[in-house]
Amino acid sequence: MKNWNFLAEKVLLGEELTAQEAHTVLTCPDEEILELLHSAYQVRKHYYGNRVKLNMIINTKSGFCPENCGYCAQSRDSSAPIQKYRMMDKETIIEGAKQADRLQSGTYCIVASGRGPTNRELNIVTSAVKEIKKNYDMKVCACLGLLKPEQAKQLKEAGVDRYNHNINTSEQHHNNITTSHTYHDRVETVNHAKHAGISPCSGVIVGMKEKEEDVIQMARALKALDADSIPVNFLHAIDGTLLEGTNELNPTYCLKVLCLFRFINPTKEIRISGGREVNLRSLQPLGLYPANSIFVGDYLTTAGQEGSRDHQMIKDLGFEIDYVTT
Repeated sequence: MKNWNFLAEKVLLGEELTAQEAHTVLTCPDEEILELLHSAYQVRKHYYGNRVKLNMIINTKSGFCPENCGYCAQSRDSSAPIQKYRMMDKETIIEGAKQADRLQSGTYCIVASGRGPTNRELNIVTSAVKEIKKNYDMKVCACLGLLKPEQAKQLKEAGVDRYNHNINTSEQHHNNITTSHTYHDRVETVNHAKHAGISPCSGVIVGMKEKEEDVIQMARALKALDADSIPVNFLHAIDGTLLEGTNELNPTYCLKVLCLFRFINPTKEIRISGGREVNLRSLQPLGLYPANSIFVGDYLTTAGQEGSRDHQMIKDLGFEIDYVTT
């Protein structure tokens, strides 16, 4: 049996994993998964203790997206029977913040489908954010698609703390997932947010027929982008999408991916995101040994675990909810 603690020791000394070590993490024998988790936990504990950050999403605009992302039920090419609606009004978005506060979420994520926000949509979001920041002690994250520099500036001035735009997959695999925008378009949006003084949030979707090397490249790309928050989604293939029927994941592999992301991005918020419930299944609690953040409530077009069960899971682990919003 390998002594996996050497990875934690190496990372805590500020050294990076070699290519071979990264592959070793993803191919860890299942019977050694607890030792691997323990090693990743040493890194997580060093930077975050036993605190867990909670995030909640509100899907403010559903469907009607002109992009052709193969994983997405809101894509132009999807026939998934989802609820479709135009941009919510300001009052509804503010009401969502009340629910996020009730769920003890430190971050409220305002998400809208589409290639990028219209002026009207941006004005609704910024107006809502100003009210939310007056009334609630929480971070506000926006996820509105591709951004122009002036739009990023407008969001910053309104009080948006964080902007999410996922790279989703590796640069090499990108065109197998979508062709209606480029990998560079996504990276550019993250950089626009950073240049406006907004904390960058960018993550991935694992399980989209990528190779192990792609997963490693995703983790390294996010390190290069210096993303502060990294949501790790596990594909929940929806009928009617281009990736319908894809089922490549199992709980132990998902845990290995989370460990890899912790080792490569040791100081960053690693968030277990979409697909947590269907892919980690009964092993969900173990995911919080490498990761330090989860979503509570529902996702964009799929249901999440009931909020009180997440709170109980955190309590049962002996962990505590991180209320720090700065």
